Amino acid sequence: MAKIILHIDLNAFFVRCEEIMNPSLEGKPVIIGHKGRGGIVSTCSYAARKYGIHSAMPTFQATQLCPNLIIIPGNYHLYSSKSKEFFNFVKKYSPIIEKASVDECFVDMTSQLKDVNDVMKYLKDMQANLLKETGLKCSIGVAPTKFLAKMASDMKKPMGITIIRRKDVRKMLDPLPIESFYGIGKKTSPRLRELGINTIGDLAKRINSDDPVVKNEFGKFYSAIKDWINGYGSDVVDTEPFDPKSIGNSETLMHDTNSYDELKEALLNIAKEVSDRAIEANKVGSSVQIVLKDDDFKVINRSMKLSKPINDYASIANAVITLLDKNYNEEKNIRLVGVTLQNLVHKDEVVVQLSIFDNYDEIKEECATKLLIGELNRKMNKAVFKTAGDSLREKKYGIR
Repeated sequence: MAKIILHIDLNAFFVRCEEIMNPSLEGKPVIIGHKGRGGIVSTCSYAARKYGIHSAMPTFQATQLCPNLIIIPGNYHLYSSKSKEFFNFVKKYSPIIEKASVDECFVDMTSQLKDVNDVMKYLKDMQANLLKETGLKCSIGVAPTKFLAKMASDMKKPMGITIIRRKDVRKMLDPLPIESFYGIGKKTSPRLRELGINTIGDLAKRINSDDPVVKNEFGKFYSAIKDWINGYGSDVVDTEPFDPKSIGNSETLMHDTNSYDELKEALLNIAKEVSDRAIEANKVGSSVQIVLKDDDFKVINRSMKLSKPINDYASIANAVITLLDKNYNEEKNIRLVGVTLQNLVHKDEVVVQLSIFDNYDEIKEECATKLLIGELNRKMNKAVFKTAGDSLREKKYGIR
C-alpha cells in the first residue's frame, strides 16, 4: 500500500511571526531584511510579492518596486521559538517527522489517515488548529512520495491543501513550468529550455524515451529524477533531527571601511549573535571562521581550529580577534564581514579531556556522575543508567 506523506510548509514564516507580534502589519507589504547598500530580502509578505519582490532581491530594488515597503531587520529568537511551537504541534498528529528546515517538514501520516473518510476535512481542521494554537499559517501537500508532497504544497499558497495521487501525476504536473520542478535549480532550468524543455510534461516525455541528451544533462541524478517525474521515489521520512554543521552570520557594512576598530566592532557584534544561536541550539563548535569581503568583491575566508569545542561569546570573540589581527590589511576597504562557528556537535556529545586550564570542580562533578552511573549499573548487572551524552552517541553511532 502506498504511504501517505505530508509536506507542511509555513507561509511567509518570518513575516508571519512579525504579524503575530504586531497585527497591524497584516495585509501590508513587509520584508525581513536590512536597509542600506548591500541589504538583501530574506523573505517577504504576500502583499509585497504582488509588487514583484522576492527573496534574495537587493533591498534597494525592493523599495524601488514598492516605496511604502515596511522593512524589518528580523528577530531570530522569536522565529526559533515559533518554529519549536510548530514542530511540537505537528508531533501531536504523528511522531514520524522529518524537519526540512525551520519552517517546513515531511510527516508520515499513513496510519493516521488510512481509515479517515474525509481526508480534506481532516487536513483543513489540522490547518485551522495550527492557526488557532500558534498563529501560524501553512500550506499542505499530500502524496505517496516526498517529492510529490513537496510539489503539492507549493501549488496553493497561502493556506492551500493539495493532494496528488499517483494516477494524477501527469495531469497535475505536466502543465507546470520546468522551473517549478523541485530540485531543478536556477542554473539548470535555462539549459533545459534551450533543449526545448519548457514544462514538466516536456521533461517527462524526453526522460521516458531515455533521451541521451537529457540523460547526460542530469548525470548521476537521472534515475532519481525519472522516478520522481513518474510518481515514485523516496517515501521514507527521516526522523533524525535537522542538524546544521555550522552557525554563521554576516553583515554588509553601511560604508566601506579599512578601520581596524570598526571591523573589530562589527565582527564582535556578529560573534555575539553566533554565540547566542549556538547556546540556544545546545551546540558547540571546534573551529571559528571569519569572512572579509573587500570593495572589489574579493572574499577572504580564514578559520582556526580550537583546542576544544566551544560556544561561549568570550572564546568565539578571542578567535575572531586573532583571525582579524592576522588578516587585517589597512590598504583594503571592507564592505562585508562574517563569523561562523563550524564543525558543530551537540554539547552532550563532547568527550571532556582535562587540561590545567579547565575548571577542575566542574569536571570533577561530571566525572563523579559517570562513576555513580557505573557503580549503579554494576549493582544491577546491566547497563540500566547512562548519561545524556552516552544516549546521544548511541543513537547516532550505535552502541559501543
